[in-house]
Amino acid sequence: MNIIDKIDQEQIRLDHPDFRAGDSVKVHIRIIEGSKERIQIFEGVVLKRKRGMMNASFTVRKISHGGIGVEKTFALHSPRLEKIEVVTLGRVRRSRLYYLRERRGKAARIRERSRI
Repeated sequence: MNIIDKIDQEQIRLDHPDFRAGDSVKVHIRIIEGSKERIQIFEGVVLKRKRGMMNASFTVRKISHGGIGVEKTFALHSPRLEKIEVVTLGRVRRSRLYYLRERRGKAARIRERSRI
């Protein structure tokens, strides 16, 4: 094992829950404003999840005030991520849910998967 692999193993985080595209999640992000630090929650539907070791990431989409869609991509092993909470499990047949960008209201609903 070379030095880069050792550094990657130190940085990797295994405390995140198992989630996939279609699930609704709450992402707790550590925000620094000047000298103050606070936690901000970004809640939405996971559009995609990119797997891998250090380059693993996921994209979350939420509908903001006035019906405007906002998407954020997070690095899964970032030190800025405080925690990820899975709110609901979605039942979808695709791994990339880009079609939700064009849908609004009831057309953008995702069926719920049972927790077993």
